[in-house]
Amino acid sequence: MNIAVLISGAGSNLKALIDACSDGHIDGRVALVLSNRPGVEGLRHADSAGIANRVIDHRAYASREAFDCALVDALAPCKPDLVILAGFMRILTPEFIGPFEGRLLNIHPSLLPKYPGLNTHQRALDAGDAEAGSTVHFVTEELDGGPPVVFARVPIDPGDDADSLARRVQAREHQIYPLAAQWYCSGRLALTNDGARLDGRVLPAGGLDADDYL
Repeated sequence: MNIAVLISGAGSNLKALIDACSDGHIDGRVALVLSNRPGVEGLRHADSAGIANRVIDHRAYASREAFDCALVDALAPCKPDLVILAGFMRILTPEFIGPFEGRLLNIHPSLLPKYPGLNTHQRALDAGDAEAGSTVHFVTEELDGGPPVVFARVPIDPGDDADSLARRVQAREHQIYPLAAQWYCSGRLALTNDGARLDGRVLPAGGLDADDYL
């Protein structure tokens, strides 16, 4: 399958996906990388792997809708079977979500439905949580509210700050995002009216625990 990846920064999850495709762990290839910010490290990952990439700077557009339409136009030539948001720091509008409904995945650095939005690690620390984590989910028009697919838990250690916790959560992201992408590319994962399904089975409300599959 053709996979398109949208980034805004360092692209560590992009690198994990590229490596998983190269190693044969994903039945697909990253065909295109789009960034809304120029000069970011993720674009260098794409260049190093020989993957087509381009910048569509959101600051050049008068509205979110106009920017999202430009993204749709940029993706059209590669005909993506799956679109993956990997640290793409833009809130998407229906103009983008609609054309890719059911084939659009995001990863969020919390155990959804806890802590949608930003500053998730600090919010988990401030709440005194015993664990944090990350969740891969289908994208819908509700911010971070699409059906979860798979999550990974990370214990919060004494003395953790937001940065140390983020590093450990990100390491698990590099495991679960390729896993979800492979499920999709192999035809096992789908978004239906009942929610996310794997092998025809409706997934639990919080998604599947990665530790049962890795």
